[in-house]
Formats: sequence, C-alpha cells, structure tokens
Amino acid sequence: MKYTLGLVSVSFRNHTPEEILKAMQGVGLSVVEWGSDVHVPPEKADEIARLQSRYGIKCSSYGTYFRIGVTPMAELENYIQAAKKLGTTVLRLWCGHKNGEEYSPEEKAALFSMCKAAAEIAEQNGVILCMECHGGTYTNLKETAYELMQAVDSPHFKMYWQPNQYKTEEENIAYAKLLSSYIVHVHVFNWKENEKYPLCAAAETWQKYLACFDADKTLLLEFMPDGKLETLSEEVKALRLIASGETNAF
Repeated sequence: MKYTLGLVSVSFRNHTPEEILKAMQGVGLSVVEWGSDVHVPPEKADEIARLQSRYGIKCSSYGTYFRIGVTPMAELENYIQAAKKLGTTVLRLWCGHKNGEEYSPEEKAALFSMCKAAAEIAEQNGVILCMECHGGTYTNLKETAYELMQAVDSPHFKMYWQPNQYKTEEENIAYAKLLSSYIVHVHVFNWKENEKYPLCAAAETWQKYLACFDADKTLLLEFMPDGKLETLSEEVKALRLIASGETNAF
C-alpha cells in the first residue's frame, strides 16, 4: 500500500501556521491537516491557502470542531467552503456530545437524523465528512461507530481512525478492522493514557494497526512526545520507517 505522510497542525498550537509549514518543508512532509480552533478558523482559509502554495504543502483535511447534534447545522456550510479554499474535500467532525452507549433510543434517532442531514449537505457540496474516532462522542466504541456508518450509508460520511490510549492493542485492532472500509485518514501517535512517548517505541504496534487497512491511507502525525517542534524530524523518521514496513531499524 501507499501512504501519504503529513501532520495535524494542532500538534503545535503555540506555533504559527507559517512556522509549522516551514518545519514540515524541512522534514519533507507533503500534507497538513489544519485545525479550525487556532490555526485556521474559516475566515483565514484564503490567507493560509496562499501560505501552503508558498511552501509547497497541500491540505489533506480540515480538522473542524463542528459537533453534529451540538453545533448549529447552518454553520456547516462555512466550514465546507473554508475546506475548499484550503484545497481539500475532507473535513473532520465530531459526532455528538457523549459516549455512544449513553444515548437513549430517542436521542440516538435524533442524532442519526442529523448525521443523515449532514451527509446530504456534504453530497451537495462534493465533500466527505469524517467522524473523529474519539471518547466522549458517539464513535467511542467500534460497535456504535459501525452502527452509525451503516445507518447513514453515504460515501460522503465516513470515519477517521486513531488508537484509544486507554484500550489494549487488541481492542484497537478490533476497532480498526471493523471500521476499515470507512476509514479515510489515520491520526498517528504513541500515547499510554495521558502520557506521550516517541513513536519509534510503538513501531511494531503501528505496523499491526496499518495491516488492518486494505487501501492507501494518509497518515497524519498528531502531537509530539514532548510538544516541541524540534522533535518533528525524529517523529517523521519513525513514521517513514513504520510506513515502509521496516522494524529492524529501531
């Protein structure tokens, strides 16, 4: 399989978009997922698109903090238009405001209805809405995420995947395998609960994770073990080796 390697900008919330792009250029990363909270609120999309061109880096996705069932649906259009200005048709959204198993049947029906409405808006605009695989949202469990994907049943409504740092390797593999056909991008990091570690220490685990997917993927580094921009080069080196299938280099 082929992997496109990139970075999630929220890894460096204390740095400017230009500082991030310059660092990415220096280590040879080709794509960035911008966060809408700090780096690229919708009104800054044109400005950031020009910066991308200057540094020769493309936008893989727009990491919004739009929550289906919480954020007014009328705001979705602004995010979609911003994503297009950045040059991407992939938007990251969050689904709901609590874990999937905590929804009553009535709440679930209402949420699913809003998800279907969002998928229709995405189809009309030629974009893909990807739900974050995250605790505190409807997709926290593989079963609830799979149920949601099957219920919405749209090529414009899909998923991201990332390991849950509070679950076992086996549990994370089970989630990845079940949702594999719906996964668009993958967030890559090495966490154990609240602690962050160098990616190289999880190389074999990550190769097991990638084996769950049967199509080309974009792998996006998310967060450094120490939060420092200077550490990016080592994390990129580890990501490249993982993507190449090599393990004896660690």
